[in-house]
Amino acid sequence: MANRENARDAEALLRRFEPVIRFTKGEWFYPMDAEPYVDACSLWVRHPDEDAVCVVSSGELTLERLAQQPEDTTGAVHYLKIPTPKEDEERGRRRARRSQKDPDWPRETFRAGRGRLARVGYISRLADALFSLVLLARGRVPGGDVEGARVLYGRFMEEKERFKYHGRVVRQDGWIVLQYWLFYAFNDWRSNFFGANDHEGDWEKVMVFLSESESGEVHPEWTAYAAHEETGDDLRRRWDDPELEKSDGHPVVYVCAGSHASRYSRGEYLTELAFPLPRALAAVRRVARRFWYVTLRQYADQYSAEVPYEMFTIPFVDYGRGDGLSVGPGQDREWDPPRLMIDPLPSWVAGYRGLWGLYTRDPFEGEDAPAGPMYDRDKTISREWYDPVGWAGLDKVATRTEELDVISRRQAEIEVRRDHLRSEIREKSHRLKALGMDAEATRDRSHLSKLYETETKHIKELSEEVEAMRAELTEDEVLGESLRDHAERLRNGGRSPVRAHIAHATRPVSEAETRAGRVAQLWASISVGLVLLTLIGVFTYQRQHLLSALVLTIAMFAFIEAGFRRRLTRFIVSVNVALAIVGALVLLQHFFWQIIVLAVLGIGFYILWENLRELRQ
Repeated sequence: MANRENARDAEALLRRFEPVIRFTKGEWFYPMDAEPYVDACSLWVRHPDEDAVCVVSSGELTLERLAQQPEDTTGAVHYLKIPTPKEDEERGRRRARRSQKDPDWPRETFRAGRGRLARVGYISRLADALFSLVLLARGRVPGGDVEGARVLYGRFMEEKERFKYHGRVVRQDGWIVLQYWLFYAFNDWRSNFFGANDHEGDWEKVMVFLSESESGEVHPEWTAYAAHEETGDDLRRRWDDPELEKSDGHPVVYVCAGSHASRYSRGEYLTELAFPLPRALAAVRRVARRFWYVTLRQYADQYSAEVPYEMFTIPFVDYGRGDGLSVGPGQDREWDPPRLMIDPLPSWVAGYRGLWGLYTRDPFEGEDAPAGPMYDRDKTISREWYDPVGWAGLDKVATRTEELDVISRRQAEIEVRRDHLRSEIREKSHRLKALGMDAEATRDRSHLSKLYETETKHIKELSEEVEAMRAELTEDEVLGESLRDHAERLRNGGRSPVRAHIAHATRPVSEAETRAGRVAQLWASISVGLVLLTLIGVFTYQRQHLLSALVLTIAMFAFIEAGFRRRLTRFIVSVNVALAIVGALVLLQHFFWQIIVLAVLGIGFYILWENLRELRQ
């Protein structure tokens, strides 16, 4: 009875704040119940140095059987596999095609915006080309799996349109955490939306953090949306943040096409996938960038010491336009009752530690299916499951109902420490004066010289200790005053800046960028290929003038690129600076000793002038 009541309370709380999710036109897959997906899949296991083996065939698998995870030995990787379309499934294909043409079925044609390559430079475009080549050689999801997922999901939706999330309610550190786990049958970001990867199965999450008053009333304070590799403070927005859109008290989530990353604002997001550079190349790049931005002060506002220059980034676009189907309270489609994941945990949540789709053995893991809500791919429990408050960076933030109590406790701690410091300072000050008197008494006494040195050393050490304690006491006094002021602001309804916690806010690209012309897109698409072909031509036909031909070629392509990216002024300035550096190096090479002599003479005359000027004054 108690468990049923807990389930009813949890479901009521989840439904009270359940998200409104807005998709992009052309999205194929929407949040669904995990059970029919599992029922349609087969379960496989791959042991080290062995071929994969099917342990439960398609049609025989259930959530309960999934939890048993057969043949679970050291190093084993379990994974689900979507059935591949067969000739006898032509009826299922016709169903899926009819669903696309049916006006009641909200699938519309996707149209890409401005080419992602037009938003970045040559290096990133070259990296993108290399990434595409590497993808051919590494583990990847076969194209047939995409079709299989479409057929499978089309059959689910033809039987009954269902939109479901998996809900969990957690109490941690004074917070009530509402977890909305969204399961998608497939992540088709690469195959359908020009993204980085495809993988079978996709678990995403949205969380709402509530505080509870003494009377038992709950109030939403924060949300946290999962998006690619973003973590901590950058994930969350305060409930009163204007960026957090709400629909009748429900947080609005803009889901990106194919990748299903969650965003706070509609738009197109430039997402960079990072890869490590070779150590030597990373060091050269780091030094060169620092010399250009810091030493020469060229566009220093673009330099950041926090950027990991050891990483090489490849650009992709996340389309979170929100112009497609909207799911949630009062939207195009309503949520079905959630599947709850509360204590006691369902066996399939706690018992199955494998992957929810194909295991491709991709070294970057981008094409491997994810693990379930409770686990990471390495079978360890995920932080968002056991520590959702820390995952969202809220472990250092008090709920509104706790704030004044936390301040009071902190003030009491500071006052106790200040009393202790005052006592220590008085005692050590008395001791310091006594040592000073001893030092005065032993000064200039030859037979007490060693004692005098000892006393002097003790005085110095004790003086430094007293100085440090007085500094600490002053800091505590300032902190105490700040806490009193902050408590007063809170009592008067004030709050800290709504976005003070965000270090790197992810924003969609501007309207100006998305309206770029077709010529710029065409140039971005063909530029890397043209560069390579031109370089081959230079090496083949201009070997006798190789250096000058290379310089001319690079300058020409750089000039064209700057024109398309509206940076001609910056390009000309940069070229002038570079030419000045080259000219200085050439002069230094040809007139090295003359320059040294002139420099020494200049320094000598300057020193003479300064010294004579001082005497005259």
